[in-house]
Amino acid sequence: MKQGEENFCDNCFTSQKTVNIPISLYESTKGRYFVGQSETLWVGDGSNAWAGLFNPNRSGVLLHANVITISNFSDEYITAEIWLNAKLEEEGAISTKVSPANVAIKPEPCNRVEIRYTQSTEQSPTCGVNIFDRIVPPNGTLVSEEDGKFIVPQCGNYTIFLKPKNCSALSKVIVALGWWEEPK
Repeated sequence: MKQGEENFCDNCFTSQKTVNIPISLYESTKGRYFVGQSETLWVGDGSNAWAGLFNPNRSGVLLHANVITISNFSDEYITAEIWLNAKLEEEGAISTKVSPANVAIKPEPCNRVEIRYTQSTEQSPTCGVNIFDRIVPPNGTLVSEEDGKFIVPQCGNYTIFLKPKNCSALSKVIVALGWWEEPK
């Protein structure tokens, strides 16, 4: 090295490349992200409906609720109440419309959390916490991304309770959900 030349390596730093990906993509690559939807729900004319993510006893996972999509196929407004650990009179049906988001993994991962729903009911939740409400516009879809921040243990649930803004017309609604399951 000549006099007056600095050793640039002494003044340099090494950089590392990092990649930021959404947590839902990360969980999907691990086979732990699932998506699904309810059957058609009917709201109005004295009826409510609900759909939600239910973490069964002995599932061995924590449920991370990530995204809710509510499609309203009617000309009426609908109120969507989001509940944690709602107590519902009816057990509800288990949806068969559920899939891992990553279908490239073979064999396909199996979900432990269930989507449950009741197509029409006069009942309302009796316990739990109504954490927030959303208005679903007529002939529209409401999407609410929660980034997995609602974490539900075994025997808990994350439920969307649907009720009409007015009671006259019957509204057709479908609820879709995305979540990941964290092994305990």
